[in-house]
Amino acid sequence: MSRIGKMPISVPNGVEIKIGEGNLVTVKGPKGTLERRLSSDMNIALENGQLEIKRPNDLKKYRALHGLTRTLINNMVVGVTEGYKKTLEINGVGYRAAKNGNKLALSLGYSHPVEMTDPEGVTSEVEGTNKIIVSGIDKEKVGQYAANIREKRPPEPYKGKGIKYDTERIRRKAGKAGKK
Repeated sequence: MSRIGKMPISVPNGVEIKIGEGNLVTVKGPKGTLERRLSSDMNIALENGQLEIKRPNDLKKYRALHGLTRTLINNMVVGVTEGYKKTLEINGVGYRAAKNGNKLALSLGYSHPVEMTDPEGVTSEVEGTNKIIVSGIDKEKVGQYAANIREKRPPEPYKGKGIKYDTERIRRKAGKAGKK
């Protein structure tokens, strides 16, 4: 059995889960509603306030889908109750961020400011001028938007300039060695 797949998902108070035709799972909670169509091969059952996922047999395909299905549903439950958040830091002289409505304006040393529009269901905030907080209820969208922001100027290993996650450590390299 999959260690992750066989763990039941406890449904907290205030969260409503519906399993529709073809394993269309709808999770409704205090922060919003998420909907996702999962593999119709998996058996999803709601019993005693807990969600259990079972696979039809031990073929490699079903073993792989077992843990994935459980994790996707758990991410939806956590998203509608607590939400997800990613923090990015901007390092570099003259590098800064500003927020105008739902647009994020980044000054990253290019000849023009880079403007990004927040996707639906995801919000970004700017703390000071060098900290961006991306938050939302869908883990996938929050992570993807944070990755898209980081992609505009990834951190470089010599001076550490660029956009990095707050938990990320940049491995620094030595510069050019001088002549003797």
